[in-house]
Amino acid sequence: MGADKALHEENRRSWNAATDAHNSHKGDQATRYRQGGQTLHPEERELLGEIRGLDVVHLQCNSGQDTLSLAQMGAVVTGVDISDTAIAFACRLSEEAAVAATFHRADVYDWLEETALSDQRFDVVFCSYGAICWLSDLSAWARGIAAVLRPGGRFVVVDFHPVWLMLDDDWTLKAPYSRFGPARPTTYPDGIGDYVAMEMQTTEPGKPLPGVQDFQNPHPVHEFAWGIGDIVTALLDAGLLLTTLREYPYTNSAHFPAMNVQGEGRFVPPEGVPAIPLMYGITARKGL
Repeated sequence: MGADKALHEENRRSWNAATDAHNSHKGDQATRYRQGGQTLHPEERELLGEIRGLDVVHLQCNSGQDTLSLAQMGAVVTGVDISDTAIAFACRLSEEAAVAATFHRADVYDWLEETALSDQRFDVVFCSYGAICWLSDLSAWARGIAAVLRPGGRFVVVDFHPVWLMLDDDWTLKAPYSRFGPARPTTYPDGIGDYVAMEMQTTEPGKPLPGVQDFQNPHPVHEFAWGIGDIVTALLDAGLLLTTLREYPYTNSAHFPAMNVQGEGRFVPPEGVPAIPLMYGITARKGL
């Protein structure tokens, strides 16, 4: 199949446009990190385990908030993202927060290929939340991960469950699960939206929105649909040993309309909608 670099480039432009709007709503992030704060949720912290002193690479790291949170846990961290705007913000945030991290602006496939040819290797490869849908070739991605892991190293991902893509905004089924796999991507002409603003307005109705208002993205975006079986199979075919597969009947952001809060920071479907998996977590290990 091969990675579709032309579509990746269009996605890069869309993310470049959206990133400033997203970060405009988040306030003084540097102070948060200087005070020891972080953004990782319990699910990914549990799957990561103890990472103090380990070399960790965060693929598709966006603006680096979770990357710096990995550093707050004691890891030696590297972040990689395709967006110029996101990586520039991450570098500034790292400096202003006085939290050490290395960031690279690159298509993830290019970075994995170049790193595999170098001597650099990692104890943990991590990605999360909205990462997998931007991958045009799971097999090449998984092989790249295996190549940059040290023997015994681990891969960890927490992401939104693909079952979500079967649902419309009113929680009715709109698409079959059978459409997942190496098919044509879905193109959204309106590009990456301001989902940060949407989540803030959903969780705190009526509260004034700081930062950019009514953001409109001029660049289209392309997403790739992958099922859990596709992801697991790619990792196994790359020679990694699956060690964890979890499905969570909640999400930690109000990423869908009309969600109910269940406990602190956990969101579930509205009344009358049966429980369904909304997030998943996978860990895999490279052999010794």
